[in-house]
Amino acid sequence: MRHFSSVVTTRIALVCLLAGLMESPVVEAETYDAHPKLVVIVVIDQFRGDYLERYQSEFKGRGFRLFLDEGAWFPDCYYNYANTKTAPGHATIGTGAYTDGHGIENNEWWDASRSYDHKVTSVEDERYRLVDLPAGEADTPGASPRSLHASTLGDEIRLATKGQSRVFGISLKDRAAILPVGQAANGAFWLDDASGRFTTSTYYMEHLPSWATTFNSGSRLSEAAREGHAVETGKFSDTIELTTAADHYELDFAQALISGERLGQGATTDLLTVSLSAHDAIGHRYGPDSEQAHAEVIGLDGSLDRFFGWLDQTVGLKKVWIALTADHGVAPVPATAAALGMNSATVDLTMLVQDLNAALRNRVDAVGTGPFASPEPAGYLLPGSDLPYITLDRRAFESRGIDEQAAEKMLKEALPEVIAIQAPSQPVGPSTHRVAPVPQIRAMYSRIELSHSETLPLTEMGRELAHSYAYHGNWYVMLLLDGYQMADLHSTGTTHFSPWSYDRHVPLAFYGAPFEPGTYRGRVEPVDIAATFASLLGVNQPSASVGRVLTESLKK
Repeated sequence: MRHFSSVVTTRIALVCLLAGLMESPVVEAETYDAHPKLVVIVVIDQFRGDYLERYQSEFKGRGFRLFLDEGAWFPDCYYNYANTKTAPGHATIGTGAYTDGHGIENNEWWDASRSYDHKVTSVEDERYRLVDLPAGEADTPGASPRSLHASTLGDEIRLATKGQSRVFGISLKDRAAILPVGQAANGAFWLDDASGRFTTSTYYMEHLPSWATTFNSGSRLSEAAREGHAVETGKFSDTIELTTAADHYELDFAQALISGERLGQGATTDLLTVSLSAHDAIGHRYGPDSEQAHAEVIGLDGSLDRFFGWLDQTVGLKKVWIALTADHGVAPVPATAAALGMNSATVDLTMLVQDLNAALRNRVDAVGTGPFASPEPAGYLLPGSDLPYITLDRRAFESRGIDEQAAEKMLKEALPEVIAIQAPSQPVGPSTHRVAPVPQIRAMYSRIELSHSETLPLTEMGRELAHSYAYHGNWYVMLLLDGYQMADLHSTGTTHFSPWSYDRHVPLAFYGAPFEPGTYRGRVEPVDIAATFASLLGVNQPSASVGRVLTESLKK
């Protein structure tokens, strides 16, 4: 009897053991194979790709080290286009396409179909209004993804789940909140600069949700001002945004959104994009090699460490996939580069436009057919020129019977002449010291030339230019100065806008269950983010996607 009982007991033990063994792989499979509860894409505005290696030894906790030590890191990520600005970059991250696919060429542009009174911003939409603004700001135009001509990763997730997945975007800038998440997003939130509080547009909702109202009415703004040693009464962009406190403030709003909207708590995958804008403001004013920029990177590392720690406690990092990247890089301060011997010249843009208008007036008078159909224009360029695009006022040429091809040719002929005016005088004989940097034109392309890829050089640069094309009804010429050259700024400032590598180099890293930790060297592009996540999530790639799935970083 005891023998029978022992046999039964043994068999029961074996059954339990086998059951446990059968269940264990299922648990492991769910941990790896199941779609995550939340995907987070972190975009750091103007965060050049070399910063992660430059300051790697100073990073603490699980901020940037979450990607460097526990994630898949691609140090050699470069945009493959020339439109290295905020709006095109954020559109590219969301759509997995370049300007020729998503239609966003700049932060703002002249749109002949909408206005000759002012430039239209990349997200401006007068059909909507901003919500819950302080008194006196109610007339501010609304915003939407109206100008975005391709779907985003968020759109595809929403379509695949029949709207069950929740998709949101956050930034201090409207364009950086709206463009990465696209048309079907549940919401996008950005900062009202005057008040320092977050707002949105009636494209998404009539009023802010209660959690956002609570955040705005609380003490967090005054705390950020004290944290950043900023004057509380000034505009956010002039005070808090120039400190690391701005990142902490924005990430706290992200936490309020995740909690308020219960992201990561549903049956399907949710998506949140967080674009951190403070680094851009600091970099423009002080330059990428400044102490201020260095301090911002280290401060941001601490802010990300706090945010990821909070995310782990609330949603659980095992249920989250995260990508890290930037919308563009940046050039060194011209004076800094020139002091080291680089030909880092600057061009006075105001003088350039003035001299171009005079040169074009002479050319129009020489070839125009008859008198102006309307009074002679004050200028032949639309105001507010911003490199690399110089936009012609087509009305001034059409009134004299001059077509687009001829007008753009005139501008291309005039540009070398007026650039030469600004060149410093050269020594007659051998010089005893280095001569001053000289502005030089590397290339010029008319709107017509850019629209026909067969007219562009069969080089890497030619492909970048083809990816940069968009048309909004006006005539223009794309002016490319030599590397490290730009429009004149104040002595400590710098910018980005070019096809040169320092403007195209950005970080790319992933964290999450599907990714094999390690450093992966070799050229990749930000368009690969949408392609990789779409493949892993089992949804269609965005409509104009040109990225590839980064299979080398995926677990076997």
